[in-house]
Amino acid sequence: MKFLDQAKIYIRSGNGGGGAISFRREKFIEFGGPDGGDGGRGGDVWAECVEGLNTLIDYRYQQHFKAKTGGHGMGKNRHGAKGADAVLKVPAGTEILDEDGETVIADMTHVGQKVLLARGGNGGFGNAYFTTSTNRAPRRANPGQEGEERTLILRLKLIADAGLVGLPNAGKSTFLAAVTAAKPKIADYPFTTLHPGLGVVRAYSREFVLADIPGLIEGASEGVGLGDRFLSHVERCRVLLHLVDGTSEDAGDAYKTVRHEIEAYGHGLADKPEIVALSKADALDGEMLKEQLKKLKKACKQTPYVISSASGQGVQEVLQALLTVIDRARAEEEPARSQEEWHP
Repeated sequence: MKFLDQAKIYIRSGNGGGGAISFRREKFIEFGGPDGGDGGRGGDVWAECVEGLNTLIDYRYQQHFKAKTGGHGMGKNRHGAKGADAVLKVPAGTEILDEDGETVIADMTHVGQKVLLARGGNGGFGNAYFTTSTNRAPRRANPGQEGEERTLILRLKLIADAGLVGLPNAGKSTFLAAVTAAKPKIADYPFTTLHPGLGVVRAYSREFVLADIPGLIEGASEGVGLGDRFLSHVERCRVLLHLVDGTSEDAGDAYKTVRHEIEAYGHGLADKPEIVALSKADALDGEMLKEQLKKLKKACKQTPYVISSASGQGVQEVLQALLTVIDRARAEEEPARSQEEWHP
């Protein structure tokens, strides 16, 4: 399945049905009077968050969604039926934005959430509605109201507890493959990962979701390389795991490059808790490892972990550190969620 995390669509709700002009014409009923029914309401356009989806690929092949027009009124006071709704099914983590790409209309974060995007037009009144004591035979009816139309942007932000960031070939995909059942592409050339990947980590009798995004390079915030568009997938993460390649020329400079792009991206990403680890320790000798650790510690202002995804060195310590931050964040969110769900 191809991965698509952004789509532009056009939606239109249904028009209301027109009211009817009709009079009773049964035999032996003198002055039967008007009996034109009202038109039915047009269908609405909804967005629904469903499980089983992890991409917006369906919206590459269909971009126009229109609800049905309401049924027209008929004689004998028969009202038109309501038009069928159009429902857009999206994966959890989808943001629905206005055409300007900035105004957030809805944030679909949990399965079952449903949001009205465009309301259908009201049906028109039939001539029976306009009967009064002085106007016993009205010959007027209303047409149905027009539906709403708008252009929207769907943007998927993966929901994960922890996110992997770093330069290309920093060992992110190797780490994801080592600690989860995911099978990302791994090779010895830059930008092996072209699309974000997810994996479930099971450690210390607990689980959390780990997200891997394509590597960042200098100038990513200005569109260099694959740019920084994939950073949106770690916006929802509770903690970032920053992997720095131990075989690079200067681990401190490598850290600063990625950190600069994260700060340039904004959206509060630079304020998230960050765990730093020097990867590929199995490829370093003692002196080289000591030198790289010194440079990295000076750059990140914390003591980095030393790991090797190939040999398993330091991996469990990093997972324990991630779980500590995630558990703390979950504990802080739990009271707020309980308060939101309480109803008198």
